[in-house]
Amino acid sequence: MYLNKVMLIGRLGVKPEIRYVKEETPVATFRMATTEPYRTKEGERRENTEWHNIVAWRNLAKFCETYLDKGMLVYVEGRLQTRSWQGQDNTTHYTTEILADTIRMMEPKSARDGQPVASMPQPAPAQPFGEQPAQPQAVAEPAAFQPAAEPEDDLPF
Repeated sequence: MYLNKVMLIGRLGVKPEIRYVKEETPVATFRMATTEPYRTKEGERRENTEWHNIVAWRNLAKFCETYLDKGMLVYVEGRLQTRSWQGQDNTTHYTTEILADTIRMMEPKSARDGQPVASMPQPAPAQPFGEQPAQPQAVAEPAAFQPAAEPEDDLPF
């Protein structure tokens, strides 16, 4: 059995670039950064950033063109592919890319623009194998501002 699966959450380094193959098939390419924090032996906090080349085809490419922008936090799921080609100096060059099957925005556009987000549904907690998941709960809308009620005099303190 074989498995070639990649799952990443990171930020786009550039707005996706769209081109068309045979004038009808869109393909989107962009770079994405994932960052892993760690501490040195001296206790200093550092980060290690890895850059990934992402490729999306057809409808997923159109989604990238319409909705994705530089700096967005996204989830990408796909598979690794390594390509090679001959350069002008007759040397062989290699690149490894992630062919995306799924791309999801992890934050709304308004969150990136500094505008408040009304309410975002939170993901349900993971359930142990074999247990039934809890029923989804609706996210309550923020209540309108109401003045505080007058305090009562029969408080014990």
